[in-house]
Amino acid sequence: MDLSRFPRRRYTPYATPIEPLPHLSAALAASCPGGRGPELWAKRDDMLGLFPGGNKTRKLEFLVADALAQGADTLITCGAPQSNHCRITLAAAVKEGLECRFVIEERVPNSYDEHASGNHFMYRLMGVEAINVVPAGTDMAAAMAQVAQGLAIAGRKGYIIPGGGSNALGGLGYVACAQELLQQCFEQGTSFDRIVVGSGSSGTHGGLLAGFLGSHVRTPITGIGVSRDPEQQAPLVLKEAQAVVDLLGVRLTVPADAVQCIGGFWQPKYSVPNAAMVEAVQLAARTEGLLLDPVYTGKVMAGLIGLARRGEIGANERVLFVHTGGLPALHAYERVLLGDAP
Repeated sequence: MDLSRFPRRRYTPYATPIEPLPHLSAALAASCPGGRGPELWAKRDDMLGLFPGGNKTRKLEFLVADALAQGADTLITCGAPQSNHCRITLAAAVKEGLECRFVIEERVPNSYDEHASGNHFMYRLMGVEAINVVPAGTDMAAAMAQVAQGLAIAGRKGYIIPGGGSNALGGLGYVACAQELLQQCFEQGTSFDRIVVGSGSSGTHGGLLAGFLGSHVRTPITGIGVSRDPEQQAPLVLKEAQAVVDLLGVRLTVPADAVQCIGGFWQPKYSVPNAAMVEAVQLAARTEGLLLDPVYTGKVMAGLIGLARRGEIGANERVLFVHTGGLPALHAYERVLLGDAP
């Protein structure tokens, strides 16, 4: 799979490390059947460029390059009130000398606070040009198109980036990640029985799957849903993976059974805390100094832990957890994560 024919901005001049998590593995094993659990490792995509990193950086390398090629002066994107994607898109805009505007969907009523900490603080610090807050269920594509139209009337050119950077072009970022990971495994003489990743807007999960299948690697990729259960999530991942494969010109039909989605760990709602997430965030922090966020990686790790405790991830498996970042959101959930919320 040749990515060199696509324009790309490089925001990370190194491969993110893969690291063993022996203390977390041991702590998890104590609560698994027979006192044995999987061997856990992490792919540290929280250390990607556009500080403080996260999976959206990989997607934006291709999306921002396309925006620049089209002569855009403003990036337009969307997300929830504490969107990591919005924060990293803004960081890319600042780095490239572009303006940036957001459409924020208030998916949980009254969750938007213009004076909030976490990512929202960083929006203001880095100088987002405008934020348009809309209610849950809004047609986000139409809302962003309206922003672009307003810019055009003013003689400017906006470039719309979908939520999560999840389209075929953005998905190339995780094809690149798949290639990087396979090279690291070769160089380090290691391999994994399973990859565990968050599955939300589907660009990371779908792009990684496309990258593996296009490289003829069939290592299972288990996507832990952060906003939907498998009935709704799996078709999105399948569509994204196929779109990425098609963009690359690879003659391949992505098999539906290659899409593994797990539900149940994201409830009661997207971004709303639950006890399993709090346990996972505390456990990772206190065993490995590994900081997870409450919306994505915390619930993904909760899913990994839950599957291991149920015996659905075997004690003999070496599992790679893809850490997709989200650190700033921790500061908006301090009381919940420290156990002193009302």
